Formats: sequence, structure tokens, C-alpha cells
Amino acid sequence: MEQASERPPSVLRVAAVGDLHCTTESRGQLQDLFAQASRTAEAIALCGDLTDYGIPLEAEVLAGELAAATVPVVAVLGNHDYESGAADQVAEILHGAGVKLLDGDAVELAGIGFAGTKGFAGGFGPHALGAWGEAAIKSFVQVAIDEALKLETAVARLRTATRVVLLHYSPVQGTVEGEPEAIFPWLGSSRLEEPIDRYEVAAVLHGHAHHGTPEARTRGGVPVYNVALPVLARLEPARSFRVIELPGGAAS
Repeated sequence: MEQASERPPSVLRVAAVGDLHCTTESRGQLQDLFAQASRTAEAIALCGDLTDYGIPLEAEVLAGELAAATVPVVAVLGNHDYESGAADQVAEILHGAGVKLLDGDAVELAGIGFAGTKGFAGGFGPHALGAWGEAAIKSFVQVAIDEALKLETAVARLRTATRVVLLHYSPVQGTVEGEPEAIFPWLGSSRLEEPIDRYEVAAVLHGHAHHGTPEARTRGGVPVYNVALPVLARLEPARSFRVIELPGGAAS
């Protein structure tokens, strides 16, 4: 088994990428990414839109590509993974490939605590959509609230010194800037920011905003990284993932 390159034991590395959009034609195209990430980091984090249309065949192709990964893989689903109404089958296939898929769950990998959920839309700060008016609006906002509650429950379960939040949608406006301002509300929700700032989270990883900004911070100062593959292509064209260095340590 290939091992990550040597580094001080107090530093842990996560290789993060989102928006792979694996299709039925992607066979053989992602193996190098997973192999290189395994040589570089102790864990791989996938931030949603793992498939393009959310069909089981795409998930099976991705599962085959993931055989090149030799370190633990943790992931959340994205909106594309729900497109065909087969998200449960997609999740089952990826679980069978060894992926720790989070949906309001928490897991410890390589000494790092990961809490994750897909997240949802609704906007940011004072411009966030409120649960007022028509039933359809209230239902939409409730999904965002439910995702934030799932995230809070997941983070609260972690007892590791280093905690990482995994999302598809952004919890802050800063990492979606660069997209057309008119679509900001569809790229994330600041309701996700509240549980992140309430707990001692070391970093947040998300995707979804293909033309967004690589890095920002929550109001509480937690670093937020947009690791959508198109963003990484601009930031680190030599490799298709971003390495996040985190402090190691025993459980708190």
C-alpha cells in the first residue's frame, strides 16, 4: 500500500475535491487523481456532485476509479447526485466501495473527525430567505434548517481534537463570490455557518460554486475552502485536489 509522504506527526493532511461529475465515460480518468491524493494525504474528502446525473451506473464507474485510493475516503452527496431520484442507490454503491458517506453523520479517520451533510440553499446573512408566506417557501427554508440541525448534531458527536466539516453547499458568501450575484442564494446558506462557529472546527470543505472563490472565513474565523474541481483547476492546475494541512492530536 502506498503511504503519504513523511511529515511531522503533529500535522495531518486531507486531499479535498468536489464536483467530480463522474459520468459513464469517466472510466480510467480519475484513478490518477485518487492515487496521487493517497500519496499526499492521510485521507481523501469528496465534497458532493460525485456523479453527473445521479444514476447508479455513474456511481459504479466512480467506485471502480476509487480502487486506486489507498487511504480512507469520506464524502457527502451533492445536488447532482439526487437528480435521477436514485441517491440511495448511489450511496449504497459508494459505501460498497469503502467510502464513508456522511449525511448528518460523523466519523474519525486518520485521527481527524469529519462531520458532514449535503447542506442546502437559501442565501446568506440578512439576505437569507425567511420562512414566511406561502407553504412552499416555508418548506424550502425548512430543508435548510434541517440540514443545519443535522450538521450541528454531527459536529457535536466528535471528540477528536481536529474537526473538519464536509459540505456540498457553501456556509458563507465569501467562497461563492465570482459567481453571478443573482445565483448566490442557490449556492449555499448561512444557516450552516451557525453550528460551525459554535464548535471548535478546524476547517470547512465544500464544492458546488464552480466559479467561486477558493477560500474565505466564517464570522467566527473558521477557514472555508471551496474545492470544486473547476476552482482547483484555476488554483492548482498541476493536480486536481487541494491539500489542507491540519493539526493532529489526541481526542479531546
